Amino acid sequence: MTWHTIGSARESPFTQLDFRSKLMILLVATFLAFLWESPILTGGLALLIAALCLTARIRLSYLTSVLRLMMPFYVILLLTHGFLNTTVGRSSIWTAPETWWLIGGKLSLTAEGLTYGFVAIFRTLTLVWVVPLVVLTTNVNTIIVGLVRMRVPYKIAFVFSATLRFVPLLFDQIQSIIEAQRLRGLALEKMSLLKRVAVYSRIAVPLIVGAMSRSQQVEIVLASKAFSGSPERTYLHESVLRRADWAVLMLCAGILLAALVLRVTVGLGSFGF
Repeated sequence: MTWHTIGSARESPFTQLDFRSKLMILLVATFLAFLWESPILTGGLALLIAALCLTARIRLSYLTSVLRLMMPFYVILLLTHGFLNTTVGRSSIWTAPETWWLIGGKLSLTAEGLTYGFVAIFRTLTLVWVVPLVVLTTNVNTIIVGLVRMRVPYKIAFVFSATLRFVPLLFDQIQSIIEAQRLRGLALEKMSLLKRVAVYSRIAVPLIVGAMSRSQQVEIVLASKAFSGSPERTYLHESVLRRADWAVLMLCAGILLAALVLRVTVGLGSFGF
């Protein structure tokens, strides 16, 4: 299993970009997500990242599966801000009846709180979608070369790339364990949610043992090849900034500078703007 089988990022013009230009997109998107507090701008940013993911040919089913996975967290986030966040405004749209014990007449759902809850949701969506936009569209070997070209110590770059290689292996091992349990007559589809949680919790032990075994094998292989961590080596994959990469870098830098200037001068992006 590879990153391509997880997110199904197929060949596209976006995949041809250098890792450094993609990393710039990630940094700018992350910065803007926290700079802006406007629901319109943060929502537009999340939609833009989703559009870039589709342009990069990451499957829509992957994006929607991430959204479904995060949905319980988003509901809690929305209710928490709606009821408890009173720093952004107090325009109550619902108040607990006086007859309710303890919270009667005290707990209110505010429009501003709900709005800020959506801002927080759009922020997290931007973050959870922009990471696969960079990782799933880039070969792991290209990532390590790009990090070295950015003067990142080779050992750190190697650890980062090795971590990325381990994630698909862990997904593959989880799938193998689940298939083995099904062959033994375990019907997960017919189980309740609580029973499924109990079954999945048992997967943790063989998964951790398998991951430790694989990491030990990697350690032995690196020791046998006299791994030193020196960046002075030849690379099979090259990391070269082409015209498209420079265009992306300059566009991202321009957007970032414009967003900072407009936020300071006219308050563009502030809550309620």
